[in-house]
Amino acid sequence: MELDLKLVSKEINEMLWRNHKTLSTAESCTAGRIASVITAVPGSSNYYKGGLICYADEVKEELLNVDSEVIEKETAVCEEVVRQMVLGANKLFHTDYAVAISGFAGPGGPDGGKSGVIVGTIWIAVGSQDNIVTRMIEEDNGRDKNLSSATNVAMHMLRDYLKENCSEKLD
Repeated sequence: MELDLKLVSKEINEMLWRNHKTLSTAESCTAGRIASVITAVPGSSNYYKGGLICYADEVKEELLNVDSEVIEKETAVCEEVVRQMVLGANKLFHTDYAVAISGFAGPGGPDGGKSGVIVGTIWIAVGSQDNIVTRMIEEDNGRDKNLSSATNVAMHMLRDYLKENCSEKLD
């Protein structure tokens, strides 16, 4: 793991531990990479409750309560799906915060491009039941680099989100 990701993960660890908050993950295209980075830091068992690798749409629907109509209409690679994945992961794991990710990492999408979603499109969401932030990546540098970049962006998003929403407020 890159030094930068270790440092970001350590910052996340400290914020969650200090504030007695919990975290879960719901990963599609990254298949556990985000969870792996989070748990690489000693002490992560104090706040990380678990993660779900939800490659198949039916897993997103059945375990995370993602609306099947949204997937049918917009594909599983859209902002609304990752928002619903955050909500579903928080509910499933009884956590304060969750990270969710879904994308077409490459080399090709499941529908041969018919949906209009291009390879390299990845949606990331971070949040709580009440406040979710999202970001879309659209850059195809090959599967490995796409997944590495998405993991990096997700971890930085989580750190920045926690700085805004989890850190102790000083008067």
